[in-house]
Amino acid sequence: MGEPGRFSVHLVLGGGAVADFLLWKKWYQSVTLLVVSTVLWFLFERTGYNLLSFISNVLFLLALILFLWAKSASLLNRPLPPVPNLEISEEIVVKAADELRVWVNYALSIGHDIAIGGNLRLFSQLAIGLWVISYIGSLFNFLTLFYIGVLLSLSLPILYANYQNLIDDKLNAAYKIAQIQYRMIDEKVLSRIQLPSKKEKKTQ
Repeated sequence: MGEPGRFSVHLVLGGGAVADFLLWKKWYQSVTLLVVSTVLWFLFERTGYNLLSFISNVLFLLALILFLWAKSASLLNRPLPPVPNLEISEEIVVKAADELRVWVNYALSIGHDIAIGGNLRLFSQLAIGLWVISYIGSLFNFLTLFYIGVLLSLSLPILYANYQNLIDDKLNAAYKIAQIQYRMIDEKVLSRIQLPSKKEKKTQ
């Protein structure tokens, strides 16, 4: 049983291998990802190495090792390289398609509410969100953003699991302040938009 008001971060993250990974239950896997991502980021960002060239060289080296291993195994009567059957099952494709369909339908519903329903509030939220994404994208390139995402995914869940009550209190206070500010801005925007009155509609 956890403390009152607390919930299991492990269960929220799925309660499986991914949750163990993000919460450092298997610390050696988390450390491996952190080290590998840091090395790759340093390699590409600081030394100017090209990502496409790196992938091509790694794949070529891997194919060369497997080829030489297979040839030497046939000559020396040794076992072949333990390469698994590389194919994507139909179940994985269907599951990925279902997940993608949910997100696509959600995006289309937002577009429908804005274009047909004229939802001003939803439009303003979308515009602000896209502007924030565009602004962040102008500050960092894709690789740096990916590296920041790895760092956040390996730090935020474990920090929240350890300091859940304190973080919840701060987030609730910040949410209330943001709600007040958003209502004030929303009222100002709506007040500046002059909608035609019923009398004006009748006289037209």
